[in-house]
Amino acid sequence: MALLIIGLVMFLGVHSVRIVAEPWRRAQIERLGERRWKNRYSVVSLIGLVVLIYGYGLARREPVVLWAPPVWGPHLAALFTAVAFILFPAAHVPNNHFKSVLHHPMTVGVALWAFVHLLAVGTLNAVVLFGAFLVWSLATFAAAVRRDRVAGTLYPPGEWSRDAMAVVSGLIAWALFAFLLHGWLIGVRPLG
Repeated sequence: MALLIIGLVMFLGVHSVRIVAEPWRRAQIERLGERRWKNRYSVVSLIGLVVLIYGYGLARREPVVLWAPPVWGPHLAALFTAVAFILFPAAHVPNNHFKSVLHHPMTVGVALWAFVHLLAVGTLNAVVLFGAFLVWSLATFAAAVRRDRVAGTLYPPGEWSRDAMAVVSGLIAWALFAFLLHGWLIGVRPLG
């Protein structure tokens, strides 16, 4: 469990700098330059991600069961994880309806992914992992909405063709992950 927590602190910590230390972040970007800042940010993120995945795998070897998930939990998780995977590319496709309505679709997608995984897995390591991501995504969303309000950010109306790009790319990524990568990386094949 310790490696899982260390990985979470690294990964979510670096992704929380903008929330808790925006002036420091700006100073680092100014000092290092945007490219070097992003390179360091990416390295710490990647190391944290690898450590948390490895730590989660280790913690799964001796699970502490907190509750028995409902039979429908994994099915609901698969369905709503597909929606979350659509919201991830929607954050990067300009002028789509997801972005014009949600403003921060990736953060909403992470919250959705974490919540449905909490329903589908009732172990302590799952609560630590998905609970941390759920709390982080809600805090990140609130901070982003606050930044938008202060900056007077307006989101342009969506275009259906842009929605289609997000939906198609998200569903392809979801299918690859659900049918292939989830089993290989996580050790669980959610769809058989």
